[in-house]
Amino acid sequence: MANDILSNLTPAKGSRRKAKRIGRGQGSGHGKTSTRGENGAGSRAGAKYRAWFEGGQMPLARRVPKRGFHNPFPKEFQIVNLETLENLSTKGRLTNGVVSPEVLFKLGVTKGEKIPVKILGNGELKAKLDISAHAFSKSASEKITKAGGKTQTISVSPKE
Repeated sequence: MANDILSNLTPAKGSRRKAKRIGRGQGSGHGKTSTRGENGAGSRAGAKYRAWFEGGQMPLARRVPKRGFHNPFPKEFQIVNLETLENLSTKGRLTNGVVSPEVLFKLGVTKGEKIPVKILGNGELKAKLDISAHAFSKSASEKITKAGGKTQTISVSPKE
């Protein structure tokens, strides 16, 4: 058991291979064409293939059937529910009952100031709030007006 000493440790037999030394003459077994083959783009200097290139075969992305519709210009909104606004008003974090995208951003409810905000009607609203947002769901606007508040729709500016 002389191999148990740290200074004598070696890799297990057969677990390590010598590096393939390419282009070092015929005696190495990897001389002449240096494992590149005889002809074709891959044998030339400076040859590069993109990771998705399949050797001229029809690429996978084009072979797979496509379904449905992908909108290249989706309208993305940050969603705020009425229950969130109710929680903010009960905790006294809303000043004068005025809610706007800037106020929501400062309170940490929304992530970006430039991303449009949509108010959804999930939850109950008892507080009288004047809410301005880029969009409202039908149920949200009904609940806000029922609680005595007002809704104001802000126009969505195009992406910069």
